This record gives sequence, structure tokens and C-alpha cells, in this order.
Amino acid sequence: MRKAAKERKGKTVSIWMGILVFTLAFGAGIASKFVIQPSWAKKYSVAWSDELGKRMVDLPYGDGEANKFDLYLPKDSSRKSYGLAVYLHAGGFTSGDKSGDAEMLSWLCKKGYVAAGINYTLFEELDGATNGASVLTQSEEIRDAIPKVIEAAKKEGYPIDRMAVAGGSAGHALAMIYAYRDAREAPVPVAFTFGAVGPSCFYREDWDNYGFDRETEESYQGAAGIFSAMLGEMISVDEIKDGSYLKKMKPISAVSWIAPGAPPTVVAYGAYDRIQPFKGSLRLKAALEENGIDFKYFELPHSGHGLQNDNALYKQWLETVEEYLDKYMLVE
Repeated sequence: MRKAAKERKGKTVSIWMGILVFTLAFGAGIASKFVIQPSWAKKYSVAWSDELGKRMVDLPYGDGEANKFDLYLPKDSSRKSYGLAVYLHAGGFTSGDKSGDAEMLSWLCKKGYVAAGINYTLFEELDGATNGASVLTQSEEIRDAIPKVIEAAKKEGYPIDRMAVAGGSAGHALAMIYAYRDAREAPVPVAFTFGAVGPSCFYREDWDNYGFDRETEESYQGAAGIFSAMLGEMISVDEIKDGSYLKKMKPISAVSWIAPGAPPTVVAYGAYDRIQPFKGSLRLKAALEENGIDFKYFELPHSGHGLQNDNALYKQWLETVEEYLDKYMLVE
């Protein structure tokens, strides 16, 4: 009895330690709100003006307090159809807001797309309890929001016939989950996905930045804790040890959903990222190659989570994003 109680207590502690790590470490993901400083980058950062079109804010898509989206409608409302560009905010799944991407969304709108920023219920922990949010529930909220976004655009006279989904950090992770897991059931074809520094999978050995690659009890408990918090379901230490946790993590592991016919992809990762596991991005690259996807992968060798030390490659990544937008989301 005492031994069983001790084991249960140990598991509970490891889970809550994981939640603490999740809240603190991934909360630092808000730093991935890329601060674009070079003069060339102003092209991709546009201040909103009514001359660009019409902006509608805080449109509801569900019953939750965070279930709201902003819609950016281009000036030209005469076309028969439009591409939708969704950009999901960063913040480590625990913070951030769609309003923080106003300049990116304005740039997309200026290019002629209907653009949308979508909020999702953030993970919160207070007084030893969570609000029930997880990466899984957030991905489901995004999935449920997309039809509402398309419906709202059509109501305003902007019928959508294709879409791109993108984001930064946590938003990038959610964008990839939608693009690879949910695209088959999307209301319109997902023509393109792009983003930066989003965690794409949950192989314990890749998460060496948290020490989860080590063969120690502490490492197993840490992985069980943080993966449980991200999934919103208990992952036991035994499941970590025997590898069965990977099947449980599949719903939020974007790499696991990549198959032939997945959307064209442009991504960027910093080799010195200490927030999300860089090694996981190599699995993403390999999966895209193996399935014959049209993709571009940018490794910034001197940068961390903010892609801050490789301006030439950063510029090349943004230029490639625009190139793929023009190719797969052609404005006619």
C-alpha cells in the first residue's frame, strides 16, 4: 500500500513538474515573436491602414472566451474568389494574441489575400489546477475555427477557394498540425503552409535541450510530465520507457501525419534553439523528403528560437515564403 501510494505520488509530482516546465519554458516562446530590424524586412511588416481594405476584429467562432478571430479583407472586392492566409500567433501555448501579428496579417492582406488571425484557449495553471487547455485542444479549436472564418469572409463578399496556414513557434506547431492532420477535411484545399521554430514531433531523444535524451529516471519523469501537459492526457513513465507514448502523442505530432499529397511547405529553424528541439526539425525535413513534398527547409546555424543571428538566411526564408505564396496562392 505504501509503495503504491509512493509511486502514485511520484507520478503526480513528475506531471506537475512537467506542467511547471511547460508553463515557464514554453511560455518563453513569446520571444519568438520575431523582431524584424533590417531595412529590407519592412516589406514584410505592414502597418494597418483602411487604405488596405477592411478589418473586422474579435469575430466569434465558438463559446470559449478566447474563441475569436480577426479578419483582414483586401481593398479589391471584385474577384470571383480569394485565397485565405491564416497566421497563428506565438507564445509557447501559454501566452500571446492574434493582435500581435497585425503587421504580418496586414502584409498578407496587402498582397491580396483574405487574412485571419485566430486566438485559441491558452494553457493556464493556477493553485494546483489547469484550465484543461493543451496543444490538442488548441489544435481542435483551430480546426473548428477555419469553417467560421471562411463563412465570415463569404458573407462579406469574399468567397474562399484555397488557403494557406502558417504561424510562429507555438502557432507554427498548430499550423503544421492543421496542414498535415486536418487538411483532408478542410472546407477548401490547403495549398501551402509556412512558419518557423514550431515543435513538429515528440521523440524523447530529440528533446536534449530539456535533458530528456538521457537514460535516467529523472529524464523519463521530465518527459512524461511535459508531454502529458502538452497532450492534456496522462503519459506514464513506463510509456516513456517502452516507447508506447509515441502513439498517444500522434494527435499533436505533425510529422506523424505527413503523407504524399501534403501541402507545399516552407520552414525555418535555429540550430541553437533552446525552447523547442532542433533535432525534431530534422525529422520534419526527412518526412517531407520521403513523401515527395515540395518544400524548402532553412537551417539558421548561428540562431536560437528568435532566428536572430542569420539575417541573410532569414531574408532568404521570407523571400521563399513569398515565392511559394505567389506560386500556390496566386492572386488573379
